Amino acid sequence: MKNNIVVLLFVSLIVGCKAKGTSDPMPKVCSGQVERGAKFPSKYIAARNVDIWLPDGYNTQQKYAVLYMHDGQMLFDSTKTWNKQEWGVDEVLSKLMKEKKIEPCIVVGIWNTGQDRHGDYFPQKPFESLPVSFQDSLLHNVWQAKNIPLFPIGIQSDNYLKFLVKELKPYIDSAYSTYTDPQHTFVMGSSMGGLISMYAICEYPDLFGGAACMSTHWPGTFSLKDNPIPDAFADYMRQYLPSPASHRIYFDYGTETLDAMYGPLQQKVDSVMQERGYSKLNWETLRFEGANHSERSWHKRLETPVKFLLGTRNKTD
Repeated sequence: MKNNIVVLLFVSLIVGCKAKGTSDPMPKVCSGQVERGAKFPSKYIAARNVDIWLPDGYNTQQKYAVLYMHDGQMLFDSTKTWNKQEWGVDEVLSKLMKEKKIEPCIVVGIWNTGQDRHGDYFPQKPFESLPVSFQDSLLHNVWQAKNIPLFPIGIQSDNYLKFLVKELKPYIDSAYSTYTDPQHTFVMGSSMGGLISMYAICEYPDLFGGAACMSTHWPGTFSLKDNPIPDAFADYMRQYLPSPASHRIYFDYGTETLDAMYGPLQQKVDSVMQERGYSKLNWETLRFEGANHSERSWHKRLETPVKFLLGTRNKTD
């Protein structure tokens, strides 16, 4: 049983759910509606589906904040996901909007392509700061349980972010009634998606005003033994974290399964946040006792980071 749990966690970390193109069924939502950019083209990365969730009552006479979320196929409908779990984004955000606890927003769910996920989401500048011999070993690493390479086409997170900011965001801002400024533009993800969310706000602080990084996979791979990756991430953040005067960053982690690795690593990151002047006004790190590494767990606490980023008390138009 324990081995089965480990296998499922590693499948979640590496593969997620593969995008298959225009034939992928649309997710069913409990509120709002989903529109799809099927096989959204890019000159930077492989084409992938993009699902845009619009809340009930969406209309072009008002402006909406935008929440960009990674692993977009896992957000709305558990009947369409590989592990039959979902974030429940439509339920959670609809409830918070109806209660006027968050500002009106749309969600842009960017699908992963399965095999390229690790390479898309692993922050590139920290990777390139690693010893060359370790870079080489990482690029040739495979997940032994399935003999799946972690990086079949290398590290391409810089190109993934170029796709997001140079191709996808301009499309979203032209096709939908959105605020385009960083105070209304946010990014969120979990596990490897937490890493790329951190990287996005550091690389493009003029575009993203906030990031939520849930169960952030600070090890970058599967072992902490002789692993320089967490320190590389901390050193990168020490150099590139955006100003706390105009940005908000959220971290969290659980205590079970893969999340059990994260506590001491998150503490190192928290020290960097303090060094860079972040405080409870613009930064939060939370520990969720008993929570594991799964969409079901992220759904249960999704309300917390969403309110942190989009809470009405935080915004003035």
